[in-house]
Amino acid sequence: MPLSRIPKTSIKRLINSRGSVRLTDKAAESISTMLEAKARKIAKYALLEARKNGRKTILKEDIDAYRLKFGD
Repeated sequence: MPLSRIPKTSIKRLINSRGSVRLTDKAAESISTMLEAKARKIAKYALLEARKNGRKTILKEDIDAYRLKFGD
């Protein structure tokens, strides 16, 4: 499994904020990897949307377009 760039401590903090629950390092790494993969998909789609509209800059509307299309 590739090393994710989203810190495990941030994932653990996020999960812990939902209730007093512990998370192993491997579980945090797994969530981190999943989130990074999802972020890559969103970024790829948003970039295509920006280019389709003649821009080099991704806007919030490009990100929102992903959510509207895929329901995430």
